Amino acid sequence: MTAASATSISDGFETVAPAKRKRDPVLIGLWIALLVVAAIWLAPFIFIVFTSLKNQADVTSTGAFMPPLDPAFENYSNAWGRGNFASAFLNSAIITVIKVPLGLILSAMAAYALAKIRLRFSKLLLLLVVFGTMIPFQVMLAPLFTLVNSLGLIDTYPGVILPYIAFGVPYQVFILHGFFRGIPKELSEAALIDGASHFTIFRRIFLPVCLPVLAALLILDFVSTWNEFAMALVLLQDQHMWTLPLGLMSFQGQFSNDYGQLNAAIVMTVLPATIVYLIFQRYFVSGLTSGAVKG
Repeated sequence: MTAASATSISDGFETVAPAKRKRDPVLIGLWIALLVVAAIWLAPFIFIVFTSLKNQADVTSTGAFMPPLDPAFENYSNAWGRGNFASAFLNSAIITVIKVPLGLILSAMAAYALAKIRLRFSKLLLLLVVFGTMIPFQVMLAPLFTLVNSLGLIDTYPGVILPYIAFGVPYQVFILHGFFRGIPKELSEAALIDGASHFTIFRRIFLPVCLPVLAALLILDFVSTWNEFAMALVLLQDQHMWTLPLGLMSFQGQFSNDYGQLNAAIVMTVLPATIVYLIFQRYFVSGLTSGAVKG
């Protein structure tokens, strides 16, 4: 093919320029708002972390958001020893590790019974459970202390775990009930025809399906239990039974002027909850969305 013919062929086709992709102003605005909110949320955490790595002289001489020139990692070990956080960490771990799984199991079983088992007063029972989410636990602190004290459970693990479960179950049942109502009833009816019991149906069919919702509730329950302060302050009077929030309160009262060690204690207190959230955060949004299904 000669150059002239190639030129004539190419002249027969119009060159189409790639269309420019239009930028959505709404999407740009959402991204800007998201960045602003993220910066506002991260600013206090950055301040706490930077301060926890500074000695007392650097805290007063450098800016709040200036990174430490010579990181003082000994603030963490000193705060851990001076604040007796080993005992407080163990108490928080025992209470949270027992309470969170036990509360989720009880809530899942109760939600399944209210959603899939034909009961005469199921709607009334659900209403009573949901009513439990409307009562602020601060109102119940005085009678709760009287009840726990009459049972001889003050300064014990059961004395804290049982009230934690009682105040956490209603919200979890409400979320899981909406999720179970969204599952087709044909699944459970077919299993019942085949001779399966309700416990088998719950364990083999519903429990695997609701794992994302349970993961989301686990995050919320873990964080709220780990950081709970008011109820633990009332029910745990022995210093050796204190949880991390109570230990942090005591440490702040004794070493409020040592900003480096105080912020190091804060980081150590919130770090476990942050790690749990980062592990399960992929299930957080999807789990709560699934639990909001209207039955």
